[in-house]
Amino acid sequence: MAKPMTVTQFLRLFPDDDACLAHLFEVRYGSEPVCPKCGQINTFHKLAKMPAYTCNCGHHIHPMVDTPFHRSRTPLQKWFFAMFLFTTTRNGVAAKEIQRQMGVTYKTAWRMARLIREYMGWVDGDAPLGGPGGPIVEADEVFLGGKSTMAERTKSKTIVFGMAERGGDVVTRVIPNRSEGSTTPHIQKFVRPGSKLATDEWTGYQNLGLEGYVHGRVNHAAKEYARGEWHTNTIEAFWAMVRRTIAGTHIWVSAKHLPKYLGEIEYRWNLRKRPDLMFPLLLASFHRPLH
Repeated sequence: MAKPMTVTQFLRLFPDDDACLAHLFEVRYGSEPVCPKCGQINTFHKLAKMPAYTCNCGHHIHPMVDTPFHRSRTPLQKWFFAMFLFTTTRNGVAAKEIQRQMGVTYKTAWRMARLIREYMGWVDGDAPLGGPGGPIVEADEVFLGGKSTMAERTKSKTIVFGMAERGGDVVTRVIPNRSEGSTTPHIQKFVRPGSKLATDEWTGYQNLGLEGYVHGRVNHAAKEYARGEWHTNTIEAFWAMVRRTIAGTHIWVSAKHLPKYLGEIEYRWNLRKRPDLMFPLLLASFHRPLH
């Protein structure tokens, strides 16, 4: 397995803001950019007093426009280093840690973290899972946040539904309840028809066989955790990663912002076999605006 970039390698590639801007310019406009005004190729050079490039004809390009860096007073290298931290730490980065390491205000650190998470979720996307003859897909839900008592958890906790392809990607969605009407539409959207689908015995999953899936179940209430090839160990491992990230790094996450944190964790999980790509793929995401 290829290893992620080290701090030394990061500083060699991005020693200052100009190096970061040059990388951003190439990501967005290519190694041989064409001037939209005069049509000349590769005639741009960096302006001395502003983060922009100009063609010989005088046309300017501002690489940071339509990115999170636009109008930000935070140096570009600090943005890049924050993204580096997000993609090289096992359980994420808290805004307080960004504040300490970057020397910025907490408000700035929180905004940086929020925007980086949004891009991680966008880059990761939601690829279809499973398929006839493909890996088994596991589906399960988890309660996050709120109060810990069983009597109060359905009222105060946020319910997250997840689908994990064995050896592949995971997709999550916050749902209002555990009913069939809340889970099945997500399965139909993200799991290919004809897939083998493993769940527990929750009644909300009882009709999946009628929806075109080969459905196998395990009875967790009876302490059954595997029945031949049928188990939900993969999605349970992902939930463990979610809990470690939230409890160990962030302590608490609001229901409002939970989808962004889930997008970040999905990104890290889905690239777990290629950690060396986490940072480059995120840097390459600014070829077009997020929204």
